[in-house]
Amino acid sequence: MKLLNEMTLKIKALSVNESFARATLAAFCTQAEPSLDEITDIKTAVSEAVTNCVVHAYPKTEGWIEISARLFENSVEIVVSDMGVGIRDIEKALEPFYTTKPNEERSGMGFTVMESFMDEMNVFTNTNGGLSVKLVKNFSRTQKAILGA
Repeated sequence: MKLLNEMTLKIKALSVNESFARATLAAFCTQAEPSLDEITDIKTAVSEAVTNCVVHAYPKTEGWIEISARLFENSVEIVVSDMGVGIRDIEKALEPFYTTKPNEERSGMGFTVMESFMDEMNVFTNTNGGLSVKLVKNFSRTQKAILGA
C-alpha cells in the first residue's frame, strides 16, 4: 500500500463544523480518484462520527475534535477523535438503536451507519480520555483504472 498523502484537521465540537469536516475529507480523498459513491459513503460516515462527538463527547463543556486521514492508492483510513467523556460500554453502544439520549430523539444508529458505509470501523477509548473511531474505505475502481491510465 503506497501512502499518497496524510492530513490532520482540528475543529471545535460544534454542529456547524460537521459539514466542514465532511467536505474537507471528501476533497482530500479525491486525490486517489475514488468513485462518486465512495466519496458519498465517506462523507456520510464522517458526518456521523463528527456528529457523535458534538452530541455526546462534551455534554457540559466545549471541546475539540481531531480528524486524521491517511490516503493510499486504493483506500483511506480516517480517525475521528475527541477528548470527551468517552463511552462506558462500547459493545452496548455499537448495538443498533442504542442511545444515551432518548429524550432528544436520537436514533442510536450512528455507529451502525458508519459501519454500513465503510469497509472497516473500530471504536476505541483513547489512553488520555475520550474516544476514537477508525474508519477505512477501500476504493474499488479509481478513475485511472476506468480510463485505462
